[in-house]
Amino acid sequence: MYIINMYNTDHTVHKRRKRVCFVSTTRADWGLLMPLAEELRRRGHIDVDIVASNMHLLDSYGHTVDEIRNAGFEPTMVDMAVDGDDEVSRAHAMALCLSGMADAFARLCPDAAVMLGDRYEMLAAASAAAVMHIPVIHIAGGEISEGAVDDSFRHAITKMASLHLTATETYRRRVIQMGETPAAVINTGAIGVWNGDNTGLMSRAELESDLGFSLEPPLALVTYHPATNDHKATPDERIAALLEAIDRFDNLRAVITYPNNDAGSARIIERIEAYGRNRPEKVLVVKSLGMLRYQSMLRVASMVIGNSSSGIVEVPSAGIPTVDTGIRQRGRDAAPSVIHCGESSDEIADAIQKALSPHMRDIAARRENPYSKADTLNIMADAVERFVASTPCPPKSFYNIDIPADL
Repeated sequence: MYIINMYNTDHTVHKRRKRVCFVSTTRADWGLLMPLAEELRRRGHIDVDIVASNMHLLDSYGHTVDEIRNAGFEPTMVDMAVDGDDEVSRAHAMALCLSGMADAFARLCPDAAVMLGDRYEMLAAASAAAVMHIPVIHIAGGEISEGAVDDSFRHAITKMASLHLTATETYRRRVIQMGETPAAVINTGAIGVWNGDNTGLMSRAELESDLGFSLEPPLALVTYHPATNDHKATPDERIAALLEAIDRFDNLRAVITYPNNDAGSARIIERIEAYGRNRPEKVLVVKSLGMLRYQSMLRVASMVIGNSSSGIVEVPSAGIPTVDTGIRQRGRDAAPSVIHCGESSDEIADAIQKALSPHMRDIAARRENPYSKADTLNIMADAVERFVASTPCPPKSFYNIDIPADL
């Protein structure tokens, strides 16, 4: 009896064009993946597919799958929506994502899958790819974010990946320390920094017209996510303290974007929506700005407040300070313009006051950024093309490093 391999994971059987599949699950990762996907499509050497899941498909988060379509791609969609806002519901969502990604990969038959970062959906996607012998190209490995459970997911994805595109040399060395072959670990710089330097941005007047909101300075761009590895206080208590700190500055306007849909995000959304409704002249709440409006806003804002990785990675190149609250991003390389603070309203208010000072504005204006590297996009695209051309890959070997005997 013969059984047909419906998953067609043997890519050596038929001669065809190579193809790469990008997995995107949030507004943030698509803004980072899009330039690379577009560049590979423009070069025309390999076919490019997109799989979209999670927040992209939710109206409550702006239905940002439309941004993928607006870029000229027709994504394959993987629904992983579940009821609930706790850790159990996220675990159930991971199971749905893994199953859906397996079906998507079976249909698309990619020679490699590109994944960025550290979220639970990416761990599910990488697991499906590993089982189906689809090599993973991992962007932004080797980083540390101690205050989020994503930290563990990132390192797990690293061990399932065959090519690593890291954002700094520190992170490159950390991936090698995890047993990855040095030739397969490339310091490309951060694609988010490249975006800001190479995107035609909107003017303040265009942004104001588009958003229907005055962006008169001082202006803060605010994003706060649940700190999923820090249980000393609830997300509700933490966002309340942050909003109270902002309220202490009568002339500070704020544009607040939705958090990721991690456990605890629903209560954060309720808080920021109520805060915005009660202060319509001072506060605008937006589900998603998208890459263009977000990068443009960084050139208009006076500072960024919250605990998003963008405040660490991208914002320093925009020449404005970051107020980084809590421990969610603890462990990442950071520029001198990043102000780390606790999560009490007093600590956040002190940090905002520092960000408004001429001294900190002068520091931020230097645009020092450890994530900046010349020609990031071409380095990434070249690496992906070389790797995909070499597929199928032999099994990975573990790269051993010498460890002192008395360690």
